[in-house]
Amino acid sequence: MAGPGRVGRGGVGVEQGINERLLFGSPKAEDSEAAAALPDSSALAGPSALDDLISARQRLRSDAQAVLSGDASRLETHWLRLRKLVSGDRRGLFAKAVALELDRGVAFLFAPVFLAAGATFYFSLDQEPAFFQPIACSLVLASIALLSRSRLGVNLTAMAGLFFVLGILAGKIETWRMPGNMLGAQVSTRVTGRVISVEPMASGRTRLTLDVIATERPKLRYQPERVRLSAQTVPADIRAGSIVSGYARLMPPAGPVRPGGYDFSFESYFDGIGATGFFMGKPKLASQADGTAPLATRLSVAVETARETIAYRIRASIGGPEGEIAAALIVGVRAGIPDSVNEAMRRTGIYHIISISGLHMALVAGTMMLLLRGAFGLFPDFSARRPVKKYAAFMALCSIAAYLAISGVVVAAERSFIMLSVMLIAILFDRAALSMRNLAISAVIVILTAPHEVVGPSFQMSFAATAALIGAYAAWSERREMMPAAPPPARSFAGFLAHKSLIAVGGMAATSIIAGLATTLFAVWHFQRVSPLSLFANLAVMPVVSFIMLTAIFSAFAMPFGVDGPFLYAMGKGLTVMMAIAEWISARSPVDGVGLVSTQSVLFVAVALAIGAMATTWLRLLAVPFALAGLLTMGSVKTPDVLISEDARLVALPIGADEIAVNRARPNVFTFDNWRRALNTEKTVPPEDVSAEPGMTIENVLDMPPGMPFLCARRLCFARHLSGAVVVTTANADAAKAACGVAALIVIDDATALDPCNDPAVVVVTKQDLARIGSAAVRFDALVDKPANIIFSLDGAERPWHTQRNFTREARGLPPRSEKAFKSKPRSTNSNRQADFDADPS
Repeated sequence: MAGPGRVGRGGVGVEQGINERLLFGSPKAEDSEAAAALPDSSALAGPSALDDLISARQRLRSDAQAVLSGDASRLETHWLRLRKLVSGDRRGLFAKAVALELDRGVAFLFAPVFLAAGATFYFSLDQEPAFFQPIACSLVLASIALLSRSRLGVNLTAMAGLFFVLGILAGKIETWRMPGNMLGAQVSTRVTGRVISVEPMASGRTRLTLDVIATERPKLRYQPERVRLSAQTVPADIRAGSIVSGYARLMPPAGPVRPGGYDFSFESYFDGIGATGFFMGKPKLASQADGTAPLATRLSVAVETARETIAYRIRASIGGPEGEIAAALIVGVRAGIPDSVNEAMRRTGIYHIISISGLHMALVAGTMMLLLRGAFGLFPDFSARRPVKKYAAFMALCSIAAYLAISGVVVAAERSFIMLSVMLIAILFDRAALSMRNLAISAVIVILTAPHEVVGPSFQMSFAATAALIGAYAAWSERREMMPAAPPPARSFAGFLAHKSLIAVGGMAATSIIAGLATTLFAVWHFQRVSPLSLFANLAVMPVVSFIMLTAIFSAFAMPFGVDGPFLYAMGKGLTVMMAIAEWISARSPVDGVGLVSTQSVLFVAVALAIGAMATTWLRLLAVPFALAGLLTMGSVKTPDVLISEDARLVALPIGADEIAVNRARPNVFTFDNWRRALNTEKTVPPEDVSAEPGMTIENVLDMPPGMPFLCARRLCFARHLSGAVVVTTANADAAKAACGVAALIVIDDATALDPCNDPAVVVVTKQDLARIGSAAVRFDALVDKPANIIFSLDGAERPWHTQRNFTREARGLPPRSEKAFKSKPRSTNSNRQADFDADPS
């Protein structure tokens, strides 16, 4: 059927305003009859509510015609009618709008919203729930929904609760089916494993993902199933499926670098990565791939081998950073892209180009459909008799399926494939391809198959951008439909090209603005950064990216025949232009760090986005108060006064003047960069050694001004916060005793240490505390004599992806283990058995 925009501008039915919605409404009343029979407040609540609302929409279109025709009196009459309609019975008008929304199927669009809310609620719990609770709740709610079909309000409430509980159940099932073998403590052991992937890194090292076959010296009793290790050099003939062995340092997945930050152990748990680390020498190739592996492993190895072969060919043909980016765009291998290029693309807001996602899938599918439709157009007789559009959609579906397989089936690409597959399948069944219903179906599939992705930035930003674009397009189509059609003005050929170019640029600008507005707050909440010049950068590079993806598709077709060289050459030149644009804009981009935003503001904006994008009547205006609430609550978050890393080695605090003081001269780059963005500071003040100055001691630190950076002397480092509170870091409890009389916070890098002060006014944090419940944020009260308030990132959290923390030596209050015993052949003794337990407490 014809939907908005399906009938030509000026074609049959334009004057009558015929569209799919009005075909199912009541016949349009004549203006004279409507003027004589304006419904009053009692009529608004009657059974003709939908008819009145549709008639009001038709009158709005007549109002627009009246403006252009200059019929002011008729416009005034309709305006008075509308005011009387609104002021007559607001409750009845709201009921009519809700009824119309339900008639249009908007209730189904909120199914993924409640599913996502349930999954988010499950992953935010501190304790792991049992299966009984969500199953029982879902059965009860399903029964209520079945028995209350005649009572709309109760039925909708029960359905909303049912989808919420199903989201919880989906998260529980996904957690239950994960292997969960995560390393508990750092250990050095000999690892033998099957290579799953080989990724050259920009630093010159090579990253290997291994399925662990065995460990020895010491043998881990609870060894992880899959690890990710880097090596300085690897054997030249190593490839996916090879068996390698080497002595490696294994480390458990890290937790959040600060409370509320990204949890790496959570992501590692659902990725199946039980440990990370590095080879302490060159790994040895034990054997090449054989046929003893399971079928699924052999298929995975075959795909990975093809990816490595293609990536090697691309790097050899293009070379340099351009070759690494080309390999990332075609086969999804991103480890070799230099950090400077990554940073330039992040600062300009075009890093989404590197990640294979909806943009790339859409370009591949669109190019395939365009080429096939053009090819079919060369045979008009065949095209007239056959559904060539469906043929093109089917081939586009096959092409993005192949693209998904060769790109490594990463989560972002998998999600985009599902979204585009639903749209292409809709074309095969004569349905509208780009609709909010298809997006809802895609979201339901993604949430049910990988519910943990709901809490990640990729899911939130991609679906938010897509929903906003579809909603904005629908609103614009309705607006054009209500406006009277005008004949196109006569233009010269040059004017025609200029007009079409302006439309294309305006469309790209509108797309960037809408998608940017929909995703900015999510990006700020996750990364504490924003790209001020992203609009200009995206407008500048999008034509280049379209050319790059076109050459990538042609090179993929030509590669089996060995004639891909010209296409890869053109692709490399396009990437050079894209990198030059990104670096030029990045150099002129202002500071992108914006600090923390509150979780409440993100929730408000998410609700506003859902209502604004999915509603089809004036009810979309209900999104405005939620959006305003989100903007007003952005700053309602308290910035930490002190941040402490989970290994107790790094402590930082802002000291004013856009400066942040740290207790180590060379802090961990990743952790400190995250802290710097969270605290919205740019300048770093390293510690100063004052051991040679007799006046600079902990005893007279209170005589120093607030905002003093870290000074180090006599095994202590001490600083003074702007509030006047003194922060002290040390490596043992004995040295900390000297600071008990002046410090408000003492951080001890020793798991065996106890509280040396026994003073409630002094907060003491040890390595054991941080090992058990994660990194910490400290806030000082305005009154210095009150104890500091400390928040740990994993305080009270007992989830499967955190269980391994309880078994580390640090969490058990034990000193670091000496590994000299593992350098020689171990003996079967009680001490070695204890070492085995210490090596793998998970």
